Amino acid sequence: MCGIVGYTGTQAAAAPILLEGLKKLEYRGYDSAGIAVIHDKHILVSKVTGRIAGLAEKTEDGKLLPGMTGIGHTRWATHGAPTEPNAHPHTSNDGRFAVVHNGIIENYLELREELTRKGYHFDSETDTEVIVHLLEMYYKGNLKQAVMRTAAQLRGSYALGIICTEEPGKIYAVREASPLILGVGIGENYFASDVTALVSYTRNAVYLEDGEFAELTPDSITVFDCAGHVIHKAISRITWDIQAAEKGGYDHFMLKEIMEQPRAVKATMAPRIKGDTISLDDFDIPLSNIHNILITACGSAYYAGCAAKYAIEKLCKLPVQTELASELRYSDPLIDSHTLLIVLSQSGETADTIAAMRECQRRGAKTLAIVNVVGSTIAKLADWCLYTWAGPEIAVATTKGYTTQLTVLYLFALYAAKQLKTVDNAAFHQYLSTLKSLPKLIQQALDMNPGIYQLAKKYHSAYSMFFIGRNTDYAVALEGALKMKEISYIHAESYAAGELKHGTIALICEGQPVIALCCNDSIAEKTMSNIVEVKARGAEVLAVAFRSDTRIVSLADDMLYIPEIDPLFSAAVEIVPLQLLAYHVARENGCDIDKPKNLAKSVTVE
Repeated sequence: MCGIVGYTGTQAAAAPILLEGLKKLEYRGYDSAGIAVIHDKHILVSKVTGRIAGLAEKTEDGKLLPGMTGIGHTRWATHGAPTEPNAHPHTSNDGRFAVVHNGIIENYLELREELTRKGYHFDSETDTEVIVHLLEMYYKGNLKQAVMRTAAQLRGSYALGIICTEEPGKIYAVREASPLILGVGIGENYFASDVTALVSYTRNAVYLEDGEFAELTPDSITVFDCAGHVIHKAISRITWDIQAAEKGGYDHFMLKEIMEQPRAVKATMAPRIKGDTISLDDFDIPLSNIHNILITACGSAYYAGCAAKYAIEKLCKLPVQTELASELRYSDPLIDSHTLLIVLSQSGETADTIAAMRECQRRGAKTLAIVNVVGSTIAKLADWCLYTWAGPEIAVATTKGYTTQLTVLYLFALYAAKQLKTVDNAAFHQYLSTLKSLPKLIQQALDMNPGIYQLAKKYHSAYSMFFIGRNTDYAVALEGALKMKEISYIHAESYAAGELKHGTIALICEGQPVIALCCNDSIAEKTMSNIVEVKARGAEVLAVAFRSDTRIVSLADDMLYIPEIDPLFSAAVEIVPLQLLAYHVARENGCDIDKPKNLAKSVTVE
């Protein structure tokens, strides 16, 4: 969940580069931040609680921390409160070592007890501090050996950056179940949790695998396996546009990313639709051998799977099950070699999703990953991978990540139906035409709701909101409620509209906002009856519907509109006004939209 960055070079002072890198990684956690640099064989450390801006102010944009080798950290708190003593980097008792860490050390309590018995003093409540004391204990003049012996003692997930005053121009970077990328420069080298921290300085990257570690100097990068043997790694090219990671004139990254959705969806589709056919990269599994499909993910990615389930089942005539990865990993799933597991993750590093994926692979399932980040763990573990090509998504609350995941799932559904011959040619071309129109329809949904900010003024003071819908509308309600609670901090829950009478309606009172999704024509009348029920109890109803649907207009207090689209693919369009509503409500409430409290972009810990 945390972000780490490191720099060693001869071209520039480390601290300003570390600060800029941390700003790019702040979406990974922002409870505290700190940097450490080596200067005159001493480690200089500066830490603050809160945001990177506070650290920049404290260090005068890094000027107070001279030195050309250093490490930095922005924290999402796991072990220990977000206090300055618990902030990284952590230093050894003898002052020779400093460490930054992303992940969780599962056996830190037993290590802490052992180190305490041996006389080491702890200044924090974190699991990370055991690492720096282990390094001090194992160091006998060879930093590489100390790093290896320390890593051998650790259980859990970790990406580490290590510096030592005894070897001042050198950084060690260590990976185990947490993302870590090396940036290759000229006269300088880097590491970071994410390429967003690197693209301003280099486009050349080396992706570490689990169990590998690297020695960085200004002139070289050497990668080792866990036994210390040199590994020759390929250098990859970072293709993300630098400008794509900037706000581009918008007040918030979230709004920018909402507005980018037509482009992102088009970029995701374009390479895969060739005339009147669909090509899914190197996906070549004989689908006739697949008897069932299991979709697993967390958060918004899971809700994308819930929405796509309807399209896959109807088009492919295969049973589709959706499971939260955090639950699936601890269950006893009934899967085998005839199961296709579809794994969704924007970052490709979600810890629960990785664990669930590995368990299903162990049971024989074939795996298809749908991720955004090239070279991520999930992409590498999967049998096949389809990238969403959404570009960098900086805001913690996903928007274009969700719609591009849906786009890939829709493409898969139609591709699979063609292979399985479960749709005829006429139906295939009709559905394909709808998919091709998704970028235009999403843009129309953005353009159709200029008054959303006025609705936000009406609804922003609500204590709670209910989102209701049926079938595909219910799947969208799940994601709509999540967006609202994530960034506005308003209690928001989604319900299958048909379940209102089974308890939920008891919560409806005068003035209660109910967001009713009514974009599935086949069941719209049923949802309309639910609108009447909640209106009779005093609810204020905001409906999402087609502009042509005058039936809904006559019942609802307020309206959000989307262009008409087949309900099988409507989720990618229907969510757009709900994203905008959540954004404007959060803005009215003065919330930190891009970095909501207690959340982080990539959940790389359990």
